[in-house]
Amino acid sequence: QVLLVESGGGLVQAGGSLNLSCTASGLHFSVYSMGWFRQTPGKEREGVSCTAPSGMSAHYSSAADGRFTITRDNAKNTVYLQMNSLKPEDTAIYYCAANLAGGWNTCRRDGFEFWGQGTQVTVSS
Repeated sequence: QVLLVESGGGLVQAGGSLNLSCTASGLHFSVYSMGWFRQTPGKEREGVSCTAPSGMSAHYSSAADGRFTITRDNAKNTVYLQMNSLKPEDTAIYYCAANLAGGWNTCRRDGFEFWGQGTQVTVSS
């Protein structure tokens, strides 16, 4: 059974930083694309950043590019999302996702099979 558990969300002021973590179990982590997605009420879940199994390549949304950094530690079965210069519009539930057959280069919701339960990020103005 694949299990993805996110942590690190919380309340932060605009301009601040958060580092999200997602630890996976039940899969061979180092061969999976991993991604971070976010969703707000009434909106589609959108890709924020995704990384290749090796961690050597990544995709960023335009909203995340230059402010967020995705990394992974295959020895710890964990993927991270370092979020800097946070804005109120970054407020959302952030989800971790995994997929065996690629998907990192397009970072689309329909390209990922396994999902975590999400962690709330709230950025106050």
